[in-house]
Amino acid sequence: MNFDFIEEDPVLSREDAIAILNTPDEQLDELMDRAKNLRYKYKGNRVSIHLLTNARSGNCSQDCAYCAQSCRSKADIAKYKWVEEEKLYQDNDFVNDYHLSRHCIGLSGMKFTDEEIEELARRIRKMKEHGTHLCCSIGFLTEKQAKMLRDAGLDRINHNLNTSRSNYHNICTTHTYEQRVENIHMLQGLGFEICSGGIIGMGESKEDVVDMLLELREIQPEALPINFLLPIKGTPLGDQDTSMLTTEYCMKVLCLARLLVPKSDIRCAAGREVYFKGEEKKLLSVVDSIFASGYLTEDGQGIEDTLKTITDAGFTYEIESA
Repeated sequence: MNFDFIEEDPVLSREDAIAILNTPDEQLDELMDRAKNLRYKYKGNRVSIHLLTNARSGNCSQDCAYCAQSCRSKADIAKYKWVEEEKLYQDNDFVNDYHLSRHCIGLSGMKFTDEEIEELARRIRKMKEHGTHLCCSIGFLTEKQAKMLRDAGLDRINHNLNTSRSNYHNICTTHTYEQRVENIHMLQGLGFEICSGGIIGMGESKEDVVDMLLELREIQPEALPINFLLPIKGTPLGDQDTSMLTTEYCMKVLCLARLLVPKSDIRCAAGREVYFKGEEKKLLSVVDSIFASGYLTEDGQGIEDTLKTITDAGFTYEIESA
């Protein structure tokens, strides 16, 4: 394949993308160099750090196979309708004190009442008093509800595709892939920035990974998080074989994301501390966005170690990567 993409952004076909995931390991450095060129072209030397607060945990009506909070999960997790406001605002202060890029707020569930959305809007207004960049992961909103959050100051919403259209029924049956895509387009139409990505290692094929990323190329999200499965006991994927998630394969996925959607913040989300341990310098040469301090129900690298990881690798971090 011709990877000479230095002057112009690549325009990859589906076949090209599949070939990239099949790149022999001995050619990985060459692939990473091409992704690195695009990373520096659009993102420079900076890394954006995000903090994730689980604002509503468990009791979800959806049956997503990977999730500890789903109706199918028997995982032992904390369950609550709203996180204590003190915790939420402390996390928000933490984001500001450490000059992190964005405070991400996750809420379990598919649908919410207008009253619940107004409760969230009240919290958002308070956090926005400090100028914090916010992103909410909040299922499926009505247009009215989305406008309520927009008017409160929210400018970015996360809604992951998770996998390909053809594989989606193997992961979730309580809503459809098309509902996810339609929700994203509605939010874009209202002026929201979009954070949308997926999860690798759920038994999907390489073609599924490519098809998901091609769909994301059409969406052009401002942020594209790639999660590498952390099997959670008590979920349908709790015993999933993740042996195919070698550091090399995970890197190929991230390189492909960069090549297909080069202007997006490419984020290595869940699994970073497991699948890229000791390879952070190489990782950050391709991605420009990471989380600190955990992923909803799973722990992650603490903030001080995250900052050291970035600086030791020769990168800088700063507020807001856009």
